[in-house]
Amino acid sequence: MHRSYFHGFFVFAALTGWTGWAAAADDSQLASAGGNALFQNASPGQSASGVPLSTGTGPAAAGASRSANFALALVNRLVQRGLLTKADADDLIKEAQDEASQKQAQADEEKDAAVQAAVSAVEQKQAQAVPPPLEPGAVSIHYLSSTVKDELRDDIERAVMQQARDEHWAAPNAVPEWTTRFRFTGDVRTRYEADILPPGNANTGEFPNFNSINTGAPFDTAGTTFSPQYDVDQSRNQFRIRARLGVEADLDDGWTAGIRLATGQSDSPVSENQTVGLANNGQGGDFSKYAVWLDRAFLKYEVGGTPDKDLLLEVGRFDNPFLSTTVIYANDLAFDGLALKARYRILPAVTPFLTVGAFPVFNTDFNFPNNQPSKYSSEDKYLFAAQLGTSWNINKDFNAKVAGAYYYFDNISGKLSSPFTPLSTSDQGSTDDSRPAFAQNGNTYFPIRDIVSSAANDFGTIDQFQYYGLAARFHDLDLYATLNYDHFAPYRVSLTGEFVKNLGFDANAINAVAVNNRGPNSASGALGAFAGGDTAWIVSITAGSAALQKFGDWNVDLDYRYIESDSVVDGFNDPNFGTPLSGTNLKGFTIGGSFALGHRVSLGLRWMSANSIIGPSFKSDVLQLDLYGSF
Repeated sequence: MHRSYFHGFFVFAALTGWTGWAAAADDSQLASAGGNALFQNASPGQSASGVPLSTGTGPAAAGASRSANFALALVNRLVQRGLLTKADADDLIKEAQDEASQKQAQADEEKDAAVQAAVSAVEQKQAQAVPPPLEPGAVSIHYLSSTVKDELRDDIERAVMQQARDEHWAAPNAVPEWTTRFRFTGDVRTRYEADILPPGNANTGEFPNFNSINTGAPFDTAGTTFSPQYDVDQSRNQFRIRARLGVEADLDDGWTAGIRLATGQSDSPVSENQTVGLANNGQGGDFSKYAVWLDRAFLKYEVGGTPDKDLLLEVGRFDNPFLSTTVIYANDLAFDGLALKARYRILPAVTPFLTVGAFPVFNTDFNFPNNQPSKYSSEDKYLFAAQLGTSWNINKDFNAKVAGAYYYFDNISGKLSSPFTPLSTSDQGSTDDSRPAFAQNGNTYFPIRDIVSSAANDFGTIDQFQYYGLAARFHDLDLYATLNYDHFAPYRVSLTGEFVKNLGFDANAINAVAVNNRGPNSASGALGAFAGGDTAWIVSITAGSAALQKFGDWNVDLDYRYIESDSVVDGFNDPNFGTPLSGTNLKGFTIGGSFALGHRVSLGLRWMSANSIIGPSFKSDVLQLDLYGSF
């Protein structure tokens, strides 16, 4: 048999550390009933011919040692069969070992020639050799079919190339392997924002800031001062920044870990903006430093990872896993909890997908309340959600996605407390934790403390310290659809719509307790019946470059939205539309566009105009000019 065959094969085995071909060859063509005889004459650390085996350490050395052991065993078997002399075998193995360390950089170029030589040598030797007597029970194989030879060649090629990529021995200037497991991302956005509040907005105490009340001391409804109020009559100019830095690390076996840090003038779940120079109750002013928050932290497991099929599990704090618009969830909103996503192509043009998840919204402190030894029961709140949809490649010009979702917010509405008499702002009611920990504006509220009148509070004329909870339940049915037209690629036209209906809405129950979102009484002019609603929808159209990738790329967009008071939870949707009364009970339009100044830099301009749907008069116009860069 040609020495070049074993020489080349042994070099491959030493370089690759691959054992899969060994198992396949041993099972298919090279094995006999006395298979263990391959090693019967070898001492520990030696081949059957007496040549020391590799003593390297580490994963790569262990893999190389296993492959070298197989090659040595194969040579030993050939010596036993009389197809190769012991002297030739010793020389062959020694030469291969000496040359293996010098051949790594040339392995990719030589693999095809070596494999072809191996196959030719086997064919020639089979044609010439006289097989020795077989051991009892052994099976002799004198012919390798072309199919088997092709499989062997392909297997060896794949093994060599894979190890070349994994260990970088075919690329002398490659960076260390561990650095390739990390991916860094980041972006910086600077923004000028004008919040324009025209004359005519109601400004005599009609817009209480329930979030300010609920996140501070309870409000004394028997007092002589206004509750905290939103600004509805003074326009403002703001300069804002947003900076984010994230890293993901491959943990092998389908696992990924990721974290992201981001700016934010508060721990608001819907905005990572930091207003430059913000003073008063915010951080900043006089060139003060700004805080950085933990914005994402997750572990992810993925199998498949292709457009045709994928299974993804995320745990921790991660991006919104659902298809949605900002009518229901803000762009910056992160979800805490667990989500499972799956998709599988069932037809050439149809790929259904499913997303399910469970997300803690609020978890009660162990020390609630903190001013008495007997504690109150938990007021934990959760979001349970599922979305089922499909992607549909209609033809070469049109593709679409449609989905239906159900968002069940468990225990998120307020609860009336046990009767008690708070004598100071530090006294706590049994259901104080049922109030929302964060809110914007628009949802309907009711007082959650059942305050008993007694001599201690002058029979209800003083010390009426009150908190407020959501009056509605939120069980949202959501329908989402988007249609893309790519006939003029790279330009695209997209039409998107979303419709939300709160199935937990009960107007009669809300009317019995609501303190806001009431219409006027036609007779007296005082507040009348509850006038809020349970429906939200948006329609938007976008045209231009599908992605901003080079100078001159552009897109423009236009949308109209209508968000009734209790259609969605106002604490989680768009914080920009209707500023400073962002949230719900708003209708209006947005028009904007973006222009790429380079591969990773773009300029954006947006105008938003909003009006209140029911209740006191309110109108807001917002202009935003953004300069955005990513890396």
